[in-house]
Amino acid sequence: MSCARQSVGRRRALAVGTGLVTGAFLPLAGASRTAAAAPARESPLGAAAAYTNPVIWQDFADIDVIRVGGTYYASASTMHYSPGAPVLRSYDLVNWEIAGHSVPTLDFGAKYDLNGGRGYVRGIWASSLAYRPGNRTFYWLGQIDFARTYVYTATAVEGPWSRHTTISTPYYDAGLLVDSDDTLYVAYGNTTISVAQLSRDGRTQVRTQQVFSTPSSVGTLEGARFYKINGQYYIFLTRPANGQYILKSSSGPFGPYTMRQVLLDLRGPIPGGGVPHQGGLVQTQSGAWYYMAFVDAYPGGRMPALAPVTWTSDGWPVVQLVNGAWGTSYPSPAVPTPPRQVTPMTGVDTFDGTTLKPRWEWNHNPDNTKWSVDNGLTLRTATVTNDLYWARNTLTHRIQGPTSTATVDLDFSAMRDGDRAGLALLRDSSAWIGVRRDGGATRVAMVNGLTMDSNWNTTGTGNEVASAPVSGGRIRLRVSADIRPGASRPGTFSYSTDGINFFRLGPAFSMGNDWRFFMGYRFALFNHATQALGGAVRVTRFELSTP
Repeated sequence: MSCARQSVGRRRALAVGTGLVTGAFLPLAGASRTAAAAPARESPLGAAAAYTNPVIWQDFADIDVIRVGGTYYASASTMHYSPGAPVLRSYDLVNWEIAGHSVPTLDFGAKYDLNGGRGYVRGIWASSLAYRPGNRTFYWLGQIDFARTYVYTATAVEGPWSRHTTISTPYYDAGLLVDSDDTLYVAYGNTTISVAQLSRDGRTQVRTQQVFSTPSSVGTLEGARFYKINGQYYIFLTRPANGQYILKSSSGPFGPYTMRQVLLDLRGPIPGGGVPHQGGLVQTQSGAWYYMAFVDAYPGGRMPALAPVTWTSDGWPVVQLVNGAWGTSYPSPAVPTPPRQVTPMTGVDTFDGTTLKPRWEWNHNPDNTKWSVDNGLTLRTATVTNDLYWARNTLTHRIQGPTSTATVDLDFSAMRDGDRAGLALLRDSSAWIGVRRDGGATRVAMVNGLTMDSNWNTTGTGNEVASAPVSGGRIRLRVSADIRPGASRPGTFSYSTDGINFFRLGPAFSMGNDWRFFMGYRFALFNHATQALGGAVRVTRFELSTP
């Protein structure tokens, strides 16, 4: 798993009905893998250019990080959100943008459509991203529902991505290695770690073999990442949620392997957050190495953090510390000048063009007949329900930490009686501000008390705690969120009818920080019916801003 208060694997957690996900990261693609030996020592903080952890203060867990030429890519878990498995891009390991998604739709069963079932806390868990130089193709590999493994490929991370194959073996928490001879290997498992070899075309399993059994003194190891560095094979593994270990083989991908502890109970860079773990190694063009992990930091989620790594003379990685901890700041990686600035993960989206930008993900698969983008986002009601957790076409956006505000311009003139539309703080305990139309009258309301139990069944559909009448057809809604970890943090709700003067509505909402939902809180745009379909709203502007 991936929480500082959790020490069992996801498989066990599933069995006891708590939910799941954990992660991993991955190998270097298209780059030299020669490890530079260096003694373990504390890294001085340079007065020159430096970066601050977390490098991304948004929820991107189970990252797999690679380099292809002068560009870095990373993949992350998205559970029940669609499209899944976002691909991040960077030119310096510090500044990142969302480039696309490896899994265009969660076509793994009707529950991912909110059709007769729900896929909360399932779907895209820890998976793997790799680049294969032999055919200049990106590969994404991940298992779904303990049933089978899916492989998607693309020649560019922006897509189009397509399903390459389905493999009957579910490679739990897999790490994909493209060996120097272009052979594909997969390291996977929980406590019992195995390695599989794939066929030359990457479509079938040729061989699988157990290569390591975790000692009982260590407990659980999972979240595999697979590397070949300086002729040695390495499997990077997490001890959830407070440790990282690595296996090394000098005899080939099938071992035998020896184990060494990389970190345990290491103080992290986010006050109140957990231990950096479940990460991946990557080498810069100049030969320097870095470890990108995530930090449990609920209610916001799991935040990527970056630290330099050196290597011992006998080939083991050592994380460079600052005052005995994962540093809050390090000198910036020495990389060539980026060819351009990456697209910020905050700012304004006016939904220009005819497609959604990759910053957006739906809660489960959408009904594509009920939404459109045409220099504005139109959401037509897709579900008749009084339960937001069952409503299709709820569109989500990650929250920027440590605090940020989402503001949305909503045209509600085409709503119908019984419709509910607005802006939510969405998780297993949720609240929203929005427009309700009933009996021909329209009001803006703040609603809380939307809750799920530990099996992700709805236990509360919401209580209106404040409202005010509104007229006309346009309103500006605003939600501010404090996602610093530790104590429960507040979300606040306000609205404006003139676009300038905002009025607070309702009490502060206390965001839950239980790890078991795994994904952090998100801002969510929604429009659903409680009586009959046919209504619509139009979103003309969304802004994510920080203080």
